[in-house]
Amino acid sequence: MERDDIIEYSLDTHHSEEQGKKIRRKIWLVTAILTVITAFEVGVGMTVHQDSPSWWIVKLLFIGLTLLKAGYIVLVFMHLGDEKKVLKYFILVPYALFVIYLIFIALTEALAVNAAWDQYGG
Repeated sequence: MERDDIIEYSLDTHHSEEQGKKIRRKIWLVTAILTVITAFEVGVGMTVHQDSPSWWIVKLLFIGLTLLKAGYIVLVFMHLGDEKKVLKYFILVPYALFVIYLIFIALTEALAVNAAWDQYGG
């Protein structure tokens, strides 16, 4: 007896070979963009030392590029880029505000801990 609950996805394709080529080209483009951004991050991380005065700028750059990559992945692979602009903002703006809030809390707590170490010694 043949089961009818198994879906054969290869028989359910709704695009031609030309559309498949476009999809594969898009995947390669996304991979190339993410690879270039990651290589840039690694290069900056290798050249700028942690004891240099501009290290805080590098940390902000890393945070910004990581958020850029995360947003790009969400837009492409979760198909958010195909939605209307209002829905994109409705999803991405609270995410960005939450990340900014987390950074604010981390910096505030770091200053409080530093002040406690200065006051009580350690």
